[in-house]
Parts: sequence; C-alpha cells; structure tokens
Amino acid sequence: MKIIQRIIILSLTTIVIASCSKKETAFIDPLLTNRDTTVSPSEDFFAYANGGWFKNHPIPSSERSNGIFRMIQDTINNQVKSICEKSAEANAEKGSNKQKIGDFYASGMDSISINKYGIAPLKSDLSKIDAVKDVAGLLKTIGYLHTIGSGAAFTFYVSQDDRNSSKNAIQFMQGGLGLGQRDYYFNTDAETVTIRNEYVKHVQAMMQLIGEKPDVAAKNASSIMRLETELAKASRKLEALRDPIKNYNKMSVTQFNSITPNIDWNICLKDFGIAKADTVLVGQPEFFKALNGMIKSNSIEDWKTYLKWDLVNTYAAYLNKEIENQNFKFYSTVMGGVKVQKPRWKNVVEQTNNSLGELIGQVYIEEYLPKGSKEKLLEIGNNIRDIYAERIKKLDWMSEPTKIKALQKLSKTVMKVGYPDKWKDLSSIDIDRSSYCKNVMAVNKWDYNEMIKKYGKPVDRTEWGMYPQTYNAYYNPSNNEICVPACNILVPGYEGRMPDDAILYGIIGGSTFGHEITHGFDDQGSQYDDKGNLNNWWTAEDAKKFKQKTQLIVSQFSNYKVGDKNVNGDATQGENIADLGGVVMGYEAFKKTKQYKTQEKISGLTPDQRYFLAYGYAWMVNTNKEALAQQIMTDVHSPAKFRINGPLANVPEFHKTFNIKPGSAMYQADSLRVVIW
Repeated sequence: MKIIQRIIILSLTTIVIASCSKKETAFIDPLLTNRDTTVSPSEDFFAYANGGWFKNHPIPSSERSNGIFRMIQDTINNQVKSICEKSAEANAEKGSNKQKIGDFYASGMDSISINKYGIAPLKSDLSKIDAVKDVAGLLKTIGYLHTIGSGAAFTFYVSQDDRNSSKNAIQFMQGGLGLGQRDYYFNTDAETVTIRNEYVKHVQAMMQLIGEKPDVAAKNASSIMRLETELAKASRKLEALRDPIKNYNKMSVTQFNSITPNIDWNICLKDFGIAKADTVLVGQPEFFKALNGMIKSNSIEDWKTYLKWDLVNTYAAYLNKEIENQNFKFYSTVMGGVKVQKPRWKNVVEQTNNSLGELIGQVYIEEYLPKGSKEKLLEIGNNIRDIYAERIKKLDWMSEPTKIKALQKLSKTVMKVGYPDKWKDLSSIDIDRSSYCKNVMAVNKWDYNEMIKKYGKPVDRTEWGMYPQTYNAYYNPSNNEICVPACNILVPGYEGRMPDDAILYGIIGGSTFGHEITHGFDDQGSQYDDKGNLNNWWTAEDAKKFKQKTQLIVSQFSNYKVGDKNVNGDATQGENIADLGGVVMGYEAFKKTKQYKTQEKISGLTPDQRYFLAYGYAWMVNTNKEALAQQIMTDVHSPAKFRINGPLANVPEFHKTFNIKPGSAMYQADSLRVVIW
C-alpha cells in the first residue's frame, strides 16, 4: 500500500551492529520482563508477551496508547527537540536550513503571539470565502483552498497512473468529511451516535470562536452536518476503497464534465494550477455525480459556511488557545479518549518534524544515526527476499507460469533503505518567526506546488515518501518498492549489546521487511506487476486459489471483537496478509542463523520462544477503548492484539513452541490455518 505500514520501536543510543560494552553490566532481558506469566500463552499471547510491561506502564492521560511506539516517539521527539532548539538559538543565515528549522520551531513555541493574533492568520482566506457570490466563485475558492492544504468537498492530487506507472496523472477521489469516514455519519451504535452529536456541538463551538453569535453558529453547525452527511452518503465504505480496479476510472476531461454539468473541470484545473489536461482518473464517479447535484441543491451561503469550517478545522491546531483546546477536546478526547494535552514542545516538535523533516533528517543522520545502519538493513532485507523466493518456488497451490512472474516481481522489488541519496530542495519556502499558522501554511503551499509540478513530467522513482527519522515503513505498488527508514535498525532494551538474531529477525526481518515485501503480494499489491502497473499477471486458476486463501484470513479477523465492534476483515485484509507473511518469512530466515541451528538458549528461552516473543514485542501497544473504536472504523490495520494473535494462530511452529492445544483460545485448527506465501 501507499500508506504507512509498520512502526518499529527503537532505542537510538545503540545499533544492532554496535560492539558490546567493554565493561559488562547487568542485563535485564525485555523478553522476560515484558511478560505476564499469570496469563497462559495458549489463551492470549498478546497479553502473555506484553502484559507485564502494560501493568507497569499505564497509558498516560496525554496519549491514546502506550507501548513500543510511544517509547520510541518520546526518544525521537527529544532528539528532534535538540535539533530544533540548537537551530533556534543559532544566529543562522536567512534561508539556511538552520534558520528555517529554528524559526518554525520558535514560532510554534511563541504561544503569547499565537494567542494575541487569534484567527488573524486566516483572515484573508476567510474573506475570500465571504466574497463568493455564485457557483463559479464557489468552485474557484474550493480550488484555492486545496492549494493551501484544505480538503474541501473532495480529494485532489497528482500521482502515478496505476496502469502506467511511468506517468503522473491527475486524480480525483471522494473526501470533504470532517469525521473522516462515511460510517460515522450512519452507524447506529450508541458510541457512534454520541460522536455525531458531539461533532455538531464541536462545530458550533468552533464557529462561535471565529466570531459567530450562538444562534447563528448553531444553525450553521446543523447546515454543515447536513451537507457532510450528503457527501458521506455518496462515499464508498472503507473496504470498498481497497479495490484498485473499481477505483480506477480514466476519462477525458470532457467526459468528466459530462457527468458533472454544474462543474467545469477545465476551469477548476486551471485554479488547481494545471493549465491544460486531457484525461483524469476519477476514483468514485458516483461521488462526483452527487457533488454535482449538491452544488446547486445547497445554497451558496451554506457552501460558504462549510468552506469556513473546513479551513478553520484544517488549521485549528496552530491557532489561539481557545480554538486549539476545542479542537483537542473533540478529536482527541471525544474520538480518541485522550484526557489532557501533551506539553506544548512535543506538539511543536512533531509538527516541525512533519513540515521540515527533509531538513531535520539531514542533521539527524549525522548526529544520531550510527554508522553502518544502511548496510545492516540491506543485509537483513536481502536475506528476507531470498527466503521469499524459496517459499514461492515451493508453493503447492501456484502453477509454474504464475510462479515465474511472482519471482520476477520479487526480484524487481526496489529497497529504499536508510535515507535518500539526494534531498529535496526546500530553499523556496519562506519561514520566519512571525506566525506559526502562516509557517504551516507556507509548507502546505510548497508541498502542493511540488505535487503539481510533477504533472506532465516523468515519475521520479528515487523520491522518498518518508524521512530517515520516521519509525515506519511502506510498500508502494506503483514503484514496486519498499521503503525502510534508517531508524528501523534499532531495538530498545539492548543498549550496549547486540540483539540476538531472534530479535533481529522477529522485529526487523519479519515485522518490517517481511511485512512490506508481502504487501507486493497481498490482495491489492498482487494486482500490480513487476513494473508497478495495475496488470493481471495471474492465471485464472491461481487467482481463484489466491482469492480463496485471502477469504480465509478475512473470515478469521472478522470474528475478532473490540468491545461491541468486530474487526473489519475486508478492510484490514491487506495488513493481515502482510503480518502473516512477515512473521513466516522472518522465522524462515531466522532458521538459517547460527543461533537457531545450535539451539542456543538466551535468558532461559529457546530460539523459537525468543523469536515469537520478539514478534510480540514488535506490537507491544496498549490502546484506550475510544481510540480502539476509532481504529476499527477508520484504519486498515487491525488492533495490535490481533496483529500478534491473528498471524501466530496460523503458524504450526508457534503451536508447537507454546504447546497450543485444541480448545484454547489461540488454537487454530489445521483446516482453518491460513497459508498464503
């Protein structure tokens, strides 16, 4: 997928290839101390592997979750904070990287000025909206708002054409929802109904904070909710968005105009910064047909109200304290269960990193990244890819013609590892200390303009979608590539010593490289060929067998529940397939190591025990109930508990290692065990 796939916990004070400390210190093995031995691994391996840590580390009131991700994010925040503070203190030359980083951070920390200015940073844009008189003006303003980071009414972007990955295409998708996903507008369970009701109250409060009287704000909040509900009604469900073929609809601009006669896309595209275009990709034509009707069925005043809300909602976190607090109250507390805000510096550091991570990354790899990281990651990645090839060759359900093409795709999978060989040029971004909100907007404008420049130009396959200090990884089917930033080399709790191979292959090998490579062969990625084009390379019989196997994993995960909500097995199947592939590939690679072959015990644990506990460590995340409910409705990733228990239930070696017997919760009968890759 083209989105974030896997975050690994790390400790940035050591690297897996670092030599052991000359002076041995007492070592407390996290694989032992993380466990809760009052829980049987047969009943809940997630709780068994991690419950001890959870008991000693409750979720902070300022967070949605706690665990391996939170630990490393705190570490990276402190490192980026140091970079920001040093840059802010330096008398840096205007336009330099240090000046941009330092001034961006300083503007975010200047809460006195932010509170003093109120909504002044948005005044000119709100005036643009106020000046709208007709449909032509409305569409022009929607176009302008997209150029500054808003997602009003729909989603627009320039990216690779799924059927011709060498070219960039203009793409339109559904969007424009303040609640993010369509189901929030229609589900009838008590929790979702409460969120809907609170959303209307939130919008009303926000409209009052930008100057509307209470009665007007209440009326406008109802209008916004009604309009967004119309957009949601025309939107596809989360699981339906996973089908790349059904969401690929290429048409000429003339054809696009014909299904939306109230919208002239030739004019709109000029407002988007594209002078001339022949064709566009329309993800969900029915959405734009509905939008076409809404342009006329809703009054200009209602549309203006909606656009004001969308603009303020986009920039609420960078405005005065009252607006920021109200934004936090709804999106973090009501929807995410977070009780109090983080210290201001954490939010500002994270935003500085999000906005200027390309610049921060250049400092990071010099000051914090141990030498040899890139090489070690490539070594592990290549070992996993070799295992994948062995597995494909031995598959009993796939024919030779399809195996040849699968192996060809695997061999052509590009590994972007560590950090990019070239950095993006951010010299044209003007950053100063006068306005935090304006600085965020300046970066949004730059991002937008960089995207627009891609249209009509060859695809740059060397471009990275993450920073080296990002604890994450992804697979991009259009490039047939995986990206594993440098930080993924590090493992927490092993400071001053090299982690054993069970740890390396359980976390870095399986949960990262194995997971991401498998995305090239999940329900979505398997529809793209070795060149990254949406192109069927399967025989009909093999495709049928593959579909039957993926349906088994859909059924398995659909039976898992969080509170009164079932996991969406259809929407999460790609990640679940990747998790299963990852844990299997990591294990097979681990079996080739000396540690496994000699059956060396460490901390009293066998190699098999250590490997599966390490996999559990990779997903050591405890999440509050509100955030879990939100994840079920909006995320294509299953909750952490099922990212551990689900894949492991399909692995025979896991059953043998922990003596999983019929009748136990972790037991999966042979006939139901999912074996894909």
